[in-house]
Amino acid sequence: MKNKVTFQKWSCFIQKEMYKNNRTALCLIDCVTGEEILYASVNVPELALKQDEIIIKNYSENEGILPVLVAAKIISEPLRFHFAGFPICKLLI
Repeated sequence: MKNKVTFQKWSCFIQKEMYKNNRTALCLIDCVTGEEILYASVNVPELALKQDEIIIKNYSENEGILPVLVAAKIISEPLRFHFAGFPICKLLI
């Protein structure tokens, strides 16, 4: 079963992908059209992360995605923050 969330006007499912450096990426895909809506994650290669941690982009067009993903139990509440303000969370799926 796919993990689903509603973000702004879209009903989406979460697609796990991998960045080139083998870190997990989270993409929101429109349930109706199958189109990519946004990437909820960001890759910061120089930042040390545990295998089950992910960096979330919660600003600009992604503003508000953090509480949506936390409420859906896709990620944990932020464990800490990158110096640029990115929340670092535990990936729960």
